[in-house]
Amino acid sequence: MNRPANPIDRHVGARLKLRRVVVGLSQSKLGEALGITFQQIQKYEKGSNRIGASRLQELARVLEVPPAYFFEGAPVSVAKVSGLAEMDSSSRVTDFLSTSEGLQLNRSFAAIRDPKVRKRIIELVSLLAQAIQ
Repeated sequence: MNRPANPIDRHVGARLKLRRVVVGLSQSKLGEALGITFQQIQKYEKGSNRIGASRLQELARVLEVPPAYFFEGAPVSVAKVSGLAEMDSSSRVTDFLSTSEGLQLNRSFAAIRDPKVRKRIIELVSLLAQAIQ
């Protein structure tokens, strides 16, 4: 019987995927660097397989981040709804940033140097988000 992934395992997996995408590594290339299959990387990223301490240390080395990176913004407690863990807002943000759209938006926004323009973009996006709710 399949159990739902632990919220911490999902968060660590999402952070793994985010960092892998940011540095431009495919699942296959990351797997090769660690001596494991890309399928194992997929399972880590989904949170369906837990990452052991030694593997987490290897991932941190290959992806050039401290091991603590994978736990940044991790949920402290998770609300239960009908027996299922509800995704918190930091998980949604991490999941979005792991997508190609999120990565593209983040890179493009970071390239804008004028703080006034950045502020106006944030205001625009906030207004759009409010309008569709």
